[in-house]
Amino acid sequence: MAAQDLMVVFSNPAEGRDDEFNLWYDETHIPEVLEIDGVVTARRYELGVEDPDAPHRYLAVYELDQPCTEVLERLVERASDGGLTMSDALDATTASMRVWRAR
Repeated sequence: MAAQDLMVVFSNPAEGRDDEFNLWYDETHIPEVLEIDGVVTARRYELGVEDPDAPHRYLAVYELDQPCTEVLERLVERASDGGLTMSDALDATTASMRVWRAR
Protein backbone atom coordinates (compact mmCIF):
# COMPACT_ATOMS: atom_id res chain seq x y z
CA MET A 1 0.00 0.00 0.00
CA ALA A 2 1.32 3.48 -0.81
CA ALA A 3 1.96 5.95 1.99
CA GLN A 4 -1.33 7.49 3.00
CA ASP A 5 -1.06 9.22 6.37
CA LEU A 6 1.55 11.48 7.92
CA MET A 7 2.78 11.66 11.49
CA VAL A 8 4.15 15.16 12.11
CA VAL A 9 6.33 15.94 15.13
CA PHE A 10 7.39 19.44 16.19
CA SER A 11 10.29 19.64 18.63
CA ASN A 12 13.04 21.68 20.24
CA PRO A 13 16.34 20.74 21.82
CA ALA A 14 17.02 21.42 25.47
CA GLU A 15 18.79 24.75 25.92
CA GLY A 16 22.31 24.65 24.47
CA ARG A 17 22.10 20.99 23.41
CA ASP A 18 21.39 21.28 19.68
CA ASP A 19 24.26 19.03 18.55
CA GLU A 20 23.40 16.27 21.02
CA PHE A 21 19.69 16.54 20.14
CA ASN A 22 20.32 16.29 16.39
CA LEU A 23 22.75 13.38 16.78
CA TRP A 24 20.23 11.46 18.91
CA TYR A 25 17.31 12.27 16.59
CA ASP A 26 19.14 11.32 13.37
CA GLU A 27 21.13 8.32 14.55
CA THR A 28 18.93 6.78 17.26
CA HIS A 29 15.36 8.03 17.28
CA ILE A 30 14.50 7.97 13.58
CA PRO A 31 15.98 4.47 13.01
CA GLU A 32 13.98 3.16 16.00
CA VAL A 33 10.74 4.74 14.76
CA LEU A 34 11.35 3.34 11.26
CA GLU A 35 11.41 -0.16 12.80
CA ILE A 36 7.72 0.24 13.68
CA ASP A 37 5.51 -1.60 11.22
CA GLY A 38 3.64 0.95 9.12
CA VAL A 39 6.24 3.76 9.30
CA VAL A 40 7.88 3.84 5.88
CA THR A 41 9.85 7.08 5.63
CA ALA A 42 11.11 9.87 7.85
CA ARG A 43 12.41 13.30 7.00
CA ARG A 44 13.54 16.09 9.31
CA TYR A 45 13.40 19.82 8.80
CA GLU A 46 14.89 22.81 10.59
CA LEU A 47 13.20 26.21 10.75
CA GLY A 48 14.44 27.98 7.63
CA VAL A 49 14.08 31.60 8.68
CA GLU A 50 14.87 33.20 12.01
CA ASP A 51 11.55 33.63 13.79
CA PRO A 52 11.64 34.45 17.51
CA ASP A 53 7.88 33.75 17.76
CA ALA A 54 8.08 30.24 16.28
CA PRO A 55 7.20 27.68 18.97
CA HIS A 56 9.38 24.96 17.39
CA ARG A 57 12.71 24.84 15.59
CA TYR A 58 12.51 21.30 14.24
CA LEU A 59 9.96 19.23 12.36
CA ALA A 60 9.94 15.51 11.57
CA VAL A 61 7.52 14.06 9.02
CA TYR A 62 6.90 10.32 8.95
CA GLU A 63 4.96 8.67 6.13
CA LEU A 64 2.67 5.82 7.15
CA ASP A 65 1.44 3.04 4.87
CA GLN A 66 -1.03 1.58 7.37
CA PRO A 67 -3.93 3.19 9.23
CA CYS A 68 -2.65 5.84 11.61
CA THR A 69 -4.56 4.41 14.59
CA GLU A 70 -2.75 1.08 14.21
CA VAL A 71 0.66 2.71 13.81
CA LEU A 72 0.06 4.93 16.85
CA GLU A 73 -0.86 1.89 18.93
CA ARG A 74 2.44 0.26 17.94
CA LEU A 75 4.34 3.47 18.68
CA VAL A 76 2.83 3.75 22.16
CA GLU A 77 3.52 0.07 22.82
CA ARG A 78 7.13 0.45 21.70
CA ALA A 79 7.60 3.53 23.88
CA SER A 80 6.00 1.79 26.88
CA ASP A 81 8.21 -1.29 26.67
CA GLY A 82 11.43 0.73 26.38
CA GLY A 83 11.86 0.13 22.65
CA LEU A 84 12.34 3.83 21.98
CA THR A 85 15.47 5.44 23.35
CA MET A 86 14.64 8.89 24.62
CA SER A 87 17.13 11.68 25.27
CA ASP A 88 17.07 14.51 27.76
CA ALA A 89 18.53 16.63 24.95
CA LEU A 90 14.90 16.79 23.73
CA ASP A 91 12.82 19.50 25.38
CA ALA A 92 9.83 17.21 25.98
CA THR A 93 7.79 20.09 27.41
CA THR A 94 7.51 21.68 23.96
CA ALA A 95 7.23 18.57 21.75
CA SER A 96 4.01 18.11 19.81
CA MET A 97 2.82 15.26 17.59
CA ARG A 98 -0.15 15.10 15.22
CA VAL A 99 -1.29 12.58 12.63
CA TRP A 100 -2.73 13.71 9.31
CA ARG A 101 -4.92 11.42 7.23
CA ALA A 102 -4.83 11.62 3.44
CA ARG A 103 -8.09 12.76 1.82
